[in-house]
Amino acid sequence: MKIKIAPSILASDFSKVGEEVARLETCGADYVHCDVMDGNFVPPITFGAQMVKAIRPHTKLPLDCHLMVLHPETHLKDFAEAGADIITVHVEACNIAELFKQIEGYGVKKSAVVNPETDVEKLFPAAETADMLLLMSVHPGWGGQKFIPETLHKIEKLRNYCVKIGRPELDIEVDGGVTEANVGEVLKAGANVIVAGSAVFRSPDMAATIKRLRG
Repeated sequence: MKIKIAPSILASDFSKVGEEVARLETCGADYVHCDVMDGNFVPPITFGAQMVKAIRPHTKLPLDCHLMVLHPETHLKDFAEAGADIITVHVEACNIAELFKQIEGYGVKKSAVVNPETDVEKLFPAAETADMLLLMSVHPGWGGQKFIPETLHKIEKLRNYCVKIGRPELDIEVDGGVTEANVGEVLKAGANVIVAGSAVFRSPDMAATIKRLRG
């Protein structure tokens, strides 16, 4: 199973985000992770579809758009048209089956996510048709938080379920507090897509950090 690294532009220098995104591609990243927050589902406000549209010309990497928003159904069209390759929606904020149909209609890959306090079993119905599944390993809203250890058990349960339903290679993404020090445990538990923000963008050698995060 291929290990993929998805640096979060939330940790980038917004004054030159186009350059930052282009640098991710040259440094060997697999995705560009876009943390979209609306100030309602989570307290902070980050950016919207206009940012995704602005960075799209600067990279050929897939744009992995994580919508931490209320009423995500009202934003899908904007993000699809802006150039999103993957749209992730929260189980806590919508009816996943309905939104997956809408996302498919825009020709975009679909993913679902649960927060740390939500049972991982809530993702099981989505595993049948998802292109990726995401587990939050910190409480969404702020960067720099420590990894929640209980997430490892949730990863294992989700990977085992994917094997059980005949989708052993389904991408499982983990977002929050993953560093070079703990990425080995995360990968061993069954994840294969790693979101990293500060660990990559604050590194003096982004390419080397991305390589080490692959385990």
